[in-house]
Amino acid sequence: MREEKPKAPSQENKKMKNGWFWPAIYTSVALLFIGMVWGYSALTKDETTKSEVAKIDQPKDSVTVETNAEKETLKYPFNEDQLEQVAILQEFYDPQAEESMREKALLVFKQSYVTSTGLAISIDGQPFEVAAAMSGTVEEVIVDSFKGSEIKIKHADGKTTVYGSLTGVLVKEGDEIQQGQIIASATQNEWNPAAGVHLQFEVQEEGVAVNPRNYLAF
Repeated sequence: MREEKPKAPSQENKKMKNGWFWPAIYTSVALLFIGMVWGYSALTKDETTKSEVAKIDQPKDSVTVETNAEKETLKYPFNEDQLEQVAILQEFYDPQAEESMREKALLVFKQSYVTSTGLAISIDGQPFEVAAAMSGTVEEVIVDSFKGSEIKIKHADGKTTVYGSLTGVLVKEGDEIQQGQIIASATQNEWNPAAGVHLQFEVQEEGVAVNPRNYLAF
């Protein structure tokens, strides 16, 4: 019988090395691919989360600003430090008011009576700065040399404030106005010369004039 010679150790080792080489390569490539996919997913998720947070935060800020505007209460349309010098020359006409108040709310124009839809406010008969009673949007600016310029401001709670007998208007239609912001100066006009220098101040609810005294104590 022919005796088989044992295989050389070097051949056995070479065969074992060749058997492990390609599986190791495949495993490394697979792990590398999985790592890349996981990293890309984590990065994409982080970017999406940041984007969603930014989208969520932005409306909250807008809502906060609008909510604060809705919570504002009407303030005097002038510097409150001047309140003691204020005189109401003409009242808002209320048919339910006392006779003396109704008479004070009548304006004579071309030998006929006209009822006042607001208050004629004077401060020592001198020009004074007119301030926005609440924050809002300038709805209309009317330049009228006969009656004086007029500004209408729409507010978040649905009210509209009207400022008449003005000069030196500082705002325009569409402007966003903050409460207390100076918008013009009071002046005299030819339509109501008896009042001298004054501010004609009106408050409207759903387009209907209401007595400013319902909100402000003079």
